[in-house]
Amino acid sequence: MKISIGNDHAGPDYKKAIVEFLEKNGHEVINHGTNTTDSVDYPDFGHPVATDVEKGKADFGIVICGSGNGIAMTVNKHQGIRAALCWTKEIAALARQHNDANIISIPARFTSIPQAVEMVDMFLKTDFEGGRHQNRVNKISCS
Repeated sequence: MKISIGNDHAGPDYKKAIVEFLEKNGHEVINHGTNTTDSVDYPDFGHPVATDVEKGKADFGIVICGSGNGIAMTVNKHQGIRAALCWTKEIAALARQHNDANIISIPARFTSIPQAVEMVDMFLKTDFEGGRHQNRVNKISCS
C-alpha cells in the first residue's frame, strides 16, 4: 500500500516511528510532514496528504497535530476525504468499519507513540463493512 503522511511540529517523533513501522511492513510512504519541532502551520502539511488520497496517489493518509482536530478539519475540506480523529485502536477500527475513513488523524499531545503505531496498524488492517453503513457514508458528501 501507498500511504501519505503529514504532521506539524507536534508530531515529528510520531511520524518517524510510524514511517519506520510502515516501511518495515512493506508500505510505501509519501512524507509531507515537518521533521522539526519548530512551529509550523498544520494546513501546509494536511492539504498535500488529502490531495494524495483524493487524487489516488495514496491509498490512505495519516495526519498528526497536537490535538488532531485542526489537521482533521483541514483534510476533511477535500471532496472524498473522510478523516477520523482517533485516540484508541478501537476507534480506529470503527472509523474504517463504519465510516470508510481514508485518513486517520492522530492527536500527538494525547496519545503515546506506541498507541499511535497501534492505531495506524489497526486502521490499515480493518476493512469497511459496507452494508447498512454504505448509505450513511454516501450521505457524507455535499456534492
